[in-house]
Amino acid sequence: MIDQPEPILALLSLVDGLALPAPAPRRGRPDVYADQLILKGLVVMLVRRVWQAHGLFAILSEPTPQMVRVRARLTDQRGRFPSRRTWERRLDRLAGVLPLLIALLGTWLLRRLDPWPRGGRAVAIDSTCLRARGGVWHKKHRAVGEVPHTSIDTEAAWTKSGWHGWVYGWKLHVVVTVSDTVWLPLAANLTPANVADNVQAACLLADLPEAVTAVLGDQHYNDPALHALVTGAGRLLITTKRGAYPHTDDGVEVRRLFHQLRSHAVENFNAQFKTIFGCLGNVPTRGLLPTRLFALGAVLLYQLTLWHHAIAGRDLRQGLKPFLLSA
Repeated sequence: MIDQPEPILALLSLVDGLALPAPAPRRGRPDVYADQLILKGLVVMLVRRVWQAHGLFAILSEPTPQMVRVRARLTDQRGRFPSRRTWERRLDRLAGVLPLLIALLGTWLLRRLDPWPRGGRAVAIDSTCLRARGGVWHKKHRAVGEVPHTSIDTEAAWTKSGWHGWVYGWKLHVVVTVSDTVWLPLAANLTPANVADNVQAACLLADLPEAVTAVLGDQHYNDPALHALVTGAGRLLITTKRGAYPHTDDGVEVRRLFHQLRSHAVENFNAQFKTIFGCLGNVPTRGLLPTRLFALGAVLLYQLTLWHHAIAGRDLRQGLKPFLLSA
């Protein structure tokens, strides 16, 4: 029998294989540690369910055989290991570039996984609500700047979901492939919950892979400016129609079919994602930056898990959570 690497080490090896973009020029001292090393630290945080840099530093300091091997992967070629403060600063910066990394890895995996063997190269776009950690900041208190409890995350916001009702928290905006074999995220971002879906969609759809020919969305994306953006890129934007049901126009049956395809892809992805990463209730973080690091890092880890399953010849829809729990 061929020995298989530990799941967490297998994921870290995949990060080593990523072609990350060159860091943007900035003032000050040059970075000592490569971006891959910091990204590997984020993977360890998400797998081990720790949400702050000091927690990562603590678990990597444990003298267990597995942590010794993991720590060796997070040490540079000169044998140096980042300090706790270095982890904090670099992880904060990483949160800002995660949407780009998700888009780049999604485009690469799209070519490798071939989710559309029979054509129909469509993607689905949607947002899902993530409840903020702690209490909620009611409108009457927010209007006067009063924070009645220290558990309230003041950077979150309110939105009204057709399924969940009023939610205080965040929105995870995602674009995933419409496919029978894999729900592959191609773009993602996290915003406060009051950011409109059609406004954020313009950023998500601007740099989709050329292979995509159609975008499926619900009525929140039925926006003339968004239609012009997608059509200008040579694609179709197919959305549900506003107004009282049932609709009786000529295109209703076609839209119903595409709405079913959209729902099957993106809503199943959202449910699976929340189950895997434990955010069916409240998110484990507070503040926009830490929550972006958690949610978008989890999307990237989902992509890495799909990559690992593809290499191992496993099902790309099942067994993702057990694999990550075993890591």
